[in-house]
Amino acid sequence: MKSRPGPSRLRPSLAVAATALLTAATLASGAAPAAAQDAPSQSVLRHRALHGASIEIDPTFPYYKDRSPDSIADEIARNGYTAVHYFVVDENRVDGELVAALRERGIAVWALTLAFGSYTVEGYPAEWPSWEQKLLSASQPGFHSFSPWSADYLAFKKKSLGDLIKKYPFDGIELAESFLPDWNGFTSGFYGDLGPLAEAAFKAEYGLDMPDFTDPSSPRYYKTDTARYAKWVDFRVAGVNRLLGDLVRGEGGLRSARPGVLVGSWSVAVDAGPDSVRLERELQAVDAPAMIAAVRPDIHFIQTNWPDWLKPDLAPDYIKGYQPYVDEIRRSNPALPLGVQNDIGSTTGTARDRAWIGAFSDTASSMGFSTWTGYEFSLAKAMYTEAPEVRAIRCDRAAGTVEVSFQKRIDAASAARPDSFAVRTPAGRSHGVLGVEVDGNIAKLRLDGLPRGRFELAVRNVSDTPSLWVFNKTQQPNTVEPGYTAEGRCTG
Repeated sequence: MKSRPGPSRLRPSLAVAATALLTAATLASGAAPAAAQDAPSQSVLRHRALHGASIEIDPTFPYYKDRSPDSIADEIARNGYTAVHYFVVDENRVDGELVAALRERGIAVWALTLAFGSYTVEGYPAEWPSWEQKLLSASQPGFHSFSPWSADYLAFKKKSLGDLIKKYPFDGIELAESFLPDWNGFTSGFYGDLGPLAEAAFKAEYGLDMPDFTDPSSPRYYKTDTARYAKWVDFRVAGVNRLLGDLVRGEGGLRSARPGVLVGSWSVAVDAGPDSVRLERELQAVDAPAMIAAVRPDIHFIQTNWPDWLKPDLAPDYIKGYQPYVDEIRRSNPALPLGVQNDIGSTTGTARDRAWIGAFSDTASSMGFSTWTGYEFSLAKAMYTEAPEVRAIRCDRAAGTVEVSFQKRIDAASAARPDSFAVRTPAGRSHGVLGVEVDGNIAKLRLDGLPRGRFELAVRNVSDTPSLWVFNKTQQPNTVEPGYTAEGRCTG
């Protein structure tokens, strides 16, 4: 996500505290948590979609390849998340087995889509170039921005998203990055839409040519004809929200495509001083109350804009600066659940650690957000700094195996070394490890006999997988600490 897309009111640092509790309980019992044993009800998943710690995932990243959907779901659960925002990069390529595995594990799944853009045009009709926005002077290689004033784009997007939620059992669908470019767009050249569709729509609505943004000597120059420019600002806001409302509530929209599916709207925020809310409306056509009125969502997310998340020293309580955005929404929507999104690692200099994420979670809870999410699970700082840690041990007596879950993906070759795992009972009996199979974050140990009751699992050599990361691919792997042990228990 270009701007990159919480906690319950019980004030937990859910991504940290819940993980610690889950780890202790699971290691002691030797059993999987209840969510992994019993398929959750729809009402439970619906609640989790709207409350608690959630995380964004991009399954197109190498980290998620060549492993089972169950292992991905297990890893996310072991890190304390109860909902996932599945970033749909291509609406024609969705891993339905992963969606099912997450939900089976008790993790609610949102389809995180982009309202006005796409990283691919594969499968689009031949006329798609006529839908694109025109920017002031910049270009966006590898990304396509579409005009809110394109009726053909609206029809195409409506059908595409409708087909998506009918085909896959997502708990909800959300329309992220619902804004026009861009903050600081007049300086960067990323300002739009200035194309023929916007020009014609503005002329039809106001009987005026659109403002001139390049020639200070023009009578239509936006800083000269401020009345015309004010109409243009309102026109952009209305265009964004009209398309969003039609996508969701219009004929053939998401509400009719799959009645009962959760819908989330997204606006964007930046802390740029006392005029921030007004400037977001002017520069990016963001008017959250108007958007909510048009969409009538089940939840609204405030997305962190790039000028904030790009700060390496960003404080974890930075969203206190977003209180004016919250207040503006709350005046007309006092009961609507609100979420907040942050970026936890889109650059190596802005990767956030667990302490930062926990403090952010606490801040979000204290501000009344019902949920939070972050982009992206595999980009957080823990990926680069933490050695593998055992989060759960489960025994399958019939199969003669012990399944060991780590908090991150592990290297198969390191786990397969003869001395990587050792099992010893309190009485001093050792159980030989006959073989090791690795699936993502899970190592399945085949033993020469399963212990009865408690046992100690010694882990050596096991390392993580830098070659599968987005960044720091040449980093030395993190390896379990010398003398690392975990306690397990086999029943039966």
